[in-house]
Amino acid sequence: MDITKIIDPLNDAQRQAVSAPSRSMLVLAGAGSGKTRVLVHRIAWQIQVEGLSPHSVLAVTFTNKAAREMRGRIEDLLNMSAHSMWIGTFHGLAHRLLRRHAQQAKLPETFQVMDSADQLRLIKRLLATLNLDEKKWPPKQIQWYINAQKDEGIRARHILETGDLYQRQMLIIYRAYEELCERSGLVDFAELLLRAHELLRDNEDVLEFYQQRFRQVHVDEFQDTNTIQYAWLRLLTQGKDNLFVVGDDDQSIYGWRGAKIENIYNFQKHHPNHQVIKLEQNYRSTGHILKAANQVIANNDGRMGKELWTDTGDGDLISLYAAFNEQDEAYFVVERIRAWVNEGGARSDVAILYRSNAQSRQFEERLMATGTPYRVYGGLRFFDRAEIKNALAYLRLTSNRHDDASFERVINTPARGIGPKTLNDLRMIARNRSISLWAAAEEVLGQGRLSTRAANALSGFMQLIRQMAEQVEGLELFEKVKQVVEKSGLIALYQNEKADRGEEKVENLEELVNAARLFDFDADNEENLGELDMFLAHAALEAGELQADDFEDCVQLMTLHSAKGLEFKLVFLVGMEEGLFPSLQSIEDAGRLEEERRLCYVGMTRAMKQLYLTYAESRRLYGRDSYPRPSRFLREIPPEFIQEVRMRANVSRPVTAVKPKAPGIMTEGQYKLGQRVRHEKFGEGVVLQMEGEGAHERVQINFKTAGMKWLMLAYARLETL
Repeated sequence: MDITKIIDPLNDAQRQAVSAPSRSMLVLAGAGSGKTRVLVHRIAWQIQVEGLSPHSVLAVTFTNKAAREMRGRIEDLLNMSAHSMWIGTFHGLAHRLLRRHAQQAKLPETFQVMDSADQLRLIKRLLATLNLDEKKWPPKQIQWYINAQKDEGIRARHILETGDLYQRQMLIIYRAYEELCERSGLVDFAELLLRAHELLRDNEDVLEFYQQRFRQVHVDEFQDTNTIQYAWLRLLTQGKDNLFVVGDDDQSIYGWRGAKIENIYNFQKHHPNHQVIKLEQNYRSTGHILKAANQVIANNDGRMGKELWTDTGDGDLISLYAAFNEQDEAYFVVERIRAWVNEGGARSDVAILYRSNAQSRQFEERLMATGTPYRVYGGLRFFDRAEIKNALAYLRLTSNRHDDASFERVINTPARGIGPKTLNDLRMIARNRSISLWAAAEEVLGQGRLSTRAANALSGFMQLIRQMAEQVEGLELFEKVKQVVEKSGLIALYQNEKADRGEEKVENLEELVNAARLFDFDADNEENLGELDMFLAHAALEAGELQADDFEDCVQLMTLHSAKGLEFKLVFLVGMEEGLFPSLQSIEDAGRLEEERRLCYVGMTRAMKQLYLTYAESRRLYGRDSYPRPSRFLREIPPEFIQEVRMRANVSRPVTAVKPKAPGIMTEGQYKLGQRVRHEKFGEGVVLQMEGEGAHERVQINFKTAGMKWLMLAYARLETL
């Protein structure tokens, strides 16, 4: 029997994990250490060397993509079909169990699985049936509550009523939701796992059958399992010594969605005959990156402990850049990316990683301005996000009542009791009379053709738009945006989404206000548009253009959470500031702070060749100005692994940041930083920044009356003072 194909490609630690005698085992696999290879080769070893039947293999992972990759690699390694193996996600395998044993699981054979959107719609219908106001009982908050209970294995009948009115009402909704799902034969994602666990727990014959069938159980990304997932695994393997798990306590970053880092620690207690093997040789990053990441994560308490290392050399030092503000940060990052591309590097090998989605806007705008293709990985571009589109729709209606698309988008966002029947009636009238939806609404209200409830709701919406338009008249652009965002009810709506990224949506709306504050309005535009209309046009163009095609060579933008499992030759980890990363909410909470540090470790170890860390000395984010301290994570990196980067002359800093000994440093143009100038339209101002060369040279000037402007020197006709 030739086993060289299975063993030869492995290092010593990997070989030890793959060929170890069958027993419960924890493979502590550091970033880039080949954990998927170990899982695949372990299964191949057990089948080819130990004679395990493929029929007896169960392998669980977290994404369908990872499951497909695992299955394909096993088939390539063994030159056989993996059809008889159970390889899939927790949800996929739970679904498979329930389909086979629907009757014992107390489900109809034709039960239907709801995705998250289906579940949310069901909850909304349930609230209407219970006569509950969605404003007081936000559907997404209820969805989170129900799923969180199920993830902990808790049914409504397990929850004791207390004197708390909120908790009592949530319990009533949970009970009604369970009853509705039972009647309708509907199963949500969380129910798949809970029902599968109950199936095994309550049916001894079913449990015994699968315990006998699955002689070996393999789990990937074990540190990301939640309570019910681990309980499910323990049932399948109880009384056995056959649980093989691969994970990394240093990469446990999903506590906010139910993952329990305790599972990886409890594994050793629950399996006293276990073996631990550490995979510490890294095949991704250079020595300096790994040594710095090791030093950062060493500040967490209670780790199982490991030291990543590589035999490929130390490579470049980590580059640290102190930006003056978020614009300077974006300018620096994009200029470095352009230099990378000019030297032959691929854009697809570059990633910009940030803690909050709201940070992406500055980088998107700068990439757009330089014509650099990019993709927002695992998320939407800033102006494509639903909360931003909703705010822009309100702004458009204050400017143009007859914008039908905007009218339809927000007529019932937040919910105000305007149902689909009313909207369909308005559409029909508008179509038949060739008028706008707004005009149709005025007509039906004038004729008294609606029920009192519908009429009041529609009238209230239209009055809100009129009032907002009056109140923002004459205000500066950013004040207009701020007023509309608040008075529309969007801020309050998303604040109530306590558990489903509501906080992030509020932050994005505040960042929209900041975008308006920084918007460079051209008063001499040929279209003769006002500032608000120019801003709206700018947002529409940004939302629809320059998003890279699927296979285009483009820069990747993503949150740190989205970056897990990926790798890039050049990585920019931006916004390394106290209150941003680590987040403000985690600074006073030791557990959350440790998860933030693990997130930093994950971000740093995405870099293969070059890693840039950046922070800003001042930042306007979420609509607020701040002057943050550099992140503690930067201070945890020994200085011998870092080189500070200085800005090139044609990327100039604001005059306030110039050292006293070198004021007014000349750049390639005829002006200098800090110089006072006069513009025939905008009046007097001070030169803050300069960029570009020749015909493309432009300056940023802070005018006393007109505020901040970027002007092309070739056309500005500035007078020096």
